[in-house]
Amino acid sequence: MRTLIVVDKPKHWPINIPGVEVVSARSYLTDEALSDIRLARVFNLCRSYRYQTAGYYVSLLAEARGHRATPKMSTIQDMKSQAVVKIASDELDDLIQHSLAAIQSDKYTLSVYFGESLVKRHERLALKLFGAFHVPFMRAQFSRGKKWSLQSLQPMASSEIPEEHRAFVQQAAIEYFSRRRVRLHRRRPARYDIALLRNAVETTPPSDERAIRKFIKAAESRDADVEVIGREDYGRLAEFDALFIRETTSVNHHTFRFARRAEWEGLAVIDDPESILKCANKVFLAELLRKRGVPTPQTLIIHQDNVAQAPALLGFPLILKQPDSYFSLGVTKVESEQEYYYEAERLLDDSDMIIAQRFMPTEFDWRVGVLDRRPLFVCRYYMASGHWQIINKNVVGARREGDADCVPVGQAPPAVLRTALRAANLVGDGLYGVDLKQVGRRVYVIEVNDNPNIDAGYEDQAMGDALYLEIVDSIIRRIEVRRSRRP
Repeated sequence: MRTLIVVDKPKHWPINIPGVEVVSARSYLTDEALSDIRLARVFNLCRSYRYQTAGYYVSLLAEARGHRATPKMSTIQDMKSQAVVKIASDELDDLIQHSLAAIQSDKYTLSVYFGESLVKRHERLALKLFGAFHVPFMRAQFSRGKKWSLQSLQPMASSEIPEEHRAFVQQAAIEYFSRRRVRLHRRRPARYDIALLRNAVETTPPSDERAIRKFIKAAESRDADVEVIGREDYGRLAEFDALFIRETTSVNHHTFRFARRAEWEGLAVIDDPESILKCANKVFLAELLRKRGVPTPQTLIIHQDNVAQAPALLGFPLILKQPDSYFSLGVTKVESEQEYYYEAERLLDDSDMIIAQRFMPTEFDWRVGVLDRRPLFVCRYYMASGHWQIINKNVVGARREGDADCVPVGQAPPAVLRTALRAANLVGDGLYGVDLKQVGRRVYVIEVNDNPNIDAGYEDQAMGDALYLEIVDSIIRRIEVRRSRRP
């Protein structure tokens, strides 16, 4: 993929960066050789982005051509929106207060150049603002009332950079594009760029470090680059062809915002936002499975008006689940009526509806990984020793997990596969983990999870490295479908 810096007059652009082409705005707008480039990243550094100026049309036409524009027109509009600026100010509030604590005046202007600041104390704040908006040059205006707040953000043209800042800006640009060269400037650019969202300090991530390396190796074999990104890279999503989330997802969480933004930018996304929404709420899943006749343990959706019905209907012990439970978290086994009312009221304080299910003890749970409406892997997760779940969180100072083994898809019980596919296909065509219990010949769906665990040595036991290739191939197919829809 070619990388272009578009400026008003290239002779006034003093920085020579290997692998990056500098072209004039007029050339980009009128030269057919440039407009016909199929894949390009366009860094718009024109002196003005005002309506119907050359800078305005560079970003506008870049998007029409299927090029990756920085900044996008939507970003420029976002910076004009007080509502968006207010959200950014609120999300960065702690960092803003810390960064500006020593400022004596009641107003402050921060200049941000490719995520860098001349003032070392403001480096983290500059990087976060760049991550949120991804505008190469911008000014952030802050004011202090009871506390500091962000008042406005404005793109800055290269011609507006103060003379005393130019040496710093040149170095910031060289470092920024040099970092990108590590990923982009191989013997030839990769055909596909995939962002893998991960939280390096998450205690129970959906993929371990070895699995991440296997994903990257599988992608390289398919002419795709994978860059592991974090929360601070939100504003960079438009640089990629696809987003693969390997961080525990939740609706009220940055993972959901990443999925929504990536889908809006036209990226292939796993997990897509609709799948996160559906799988994150167990009330929705319980009703969906019931209406479609998918077998589940006897289930009751509990609210304040029917809270007394569950003990008589389900008996004890029974299981209570908060709507956004995942990976055994937010799931409680209650043994008595007194314990039931205590736990139910506690959960109903946070949600108007919760789930109660009949307890169904088994030696292990089946987990069927489903991708593109087909079974991908099949595992058995055994209960932790002396515990009713596969993970025992009650061990002091540690988590204790049961064993796991996988079987080839072709050797799994047909009823398990059929039931898993019926449930997953109600959610979508993404990557899911369907948990099931088998009692005799009967199979019951416990839940459908987006973002299922894929750890080296566990879920890949039956397929080995071919598992990672299957997922990468699915992502590439999704990229190609989206490319085929572009003008």
